[in-house]
Amino acid sequence: MIRHMRDDGGAADGTSARPLRRDAEENRGRIVRAARELFAAQGLGVGFNDIARHAGVGVGTVYRRFPDKATLVRDALQDEVARLLEVADEALGGAPAWDGLMLLVEHVADLLAANLGLRDVALGPGQLWSEFDEVADRVRHHFEELLRRAQAEGSARADVTPQDLTMVYFMVTELALHASETNSRAYRRYLTVFMDGLRATSSATPLPEPLDEADADQIAGRWTSSS
Repeated sequence: MIRHMRDDGGAADGTSARPLRRDAEENRGRIVRAARELFAAQGLGVGFNDIARHAGVGVGTVYRRFPDKATLVRDALQDEVARLLEVADEALGGAPAWDGLMLLVEHVADLLAANLGLRDVALGPGQLWSEFDEVADRVRHHFEELLRRAQAEGSARADVTPQDLTMVYFMVTELALHASETNSRAYRRYLTVFMDGLRATSSATPLPEPLDEADADQIAGRWTSSS
């Protein structure tokens, strides 16, 4: 799993290191909370104008506190990203590999379905900011390693690829978005169908040709840019 976000431009040096006045610090907190809520509900395509309106501040205040979007994303999503890594580390330590893979697939789906901004960070292609590089690499490695182990022990079907996991996450999180006001847990039914489909069985239908990493990146880029 790799990630990408569209940048709105601006400086890359982050926020000022000088202590903020109390009112400025309060504004900054409102902006981060507003961004966290909007990113979770709508993904990272949300612009500074919408964030400012949701925070009850002027857009100029947002730009003064966060001269580039990557800095705001980092501050708004750092807790969610840390939880994603915690889940991945926990799953890798499980035995047998199938149990760890199922734990990771299920828990990551829950995290991404609840936060489309985190989904865009985790699944989109490319690189934007260095703060999340290690996390993205570790989560991707854990998925690939657990899938490899499960295939080696014969519990996961041999023709499934990491790119298949990425595409399924996009599908179930998109369902979660559109079903949220009707049944916020509806996506879990279809995730379970997919999880059962990962299991190696003698009656499994061979899969069509898989996506390569470049194709998956291109699809992910279009998907996140439309969210």
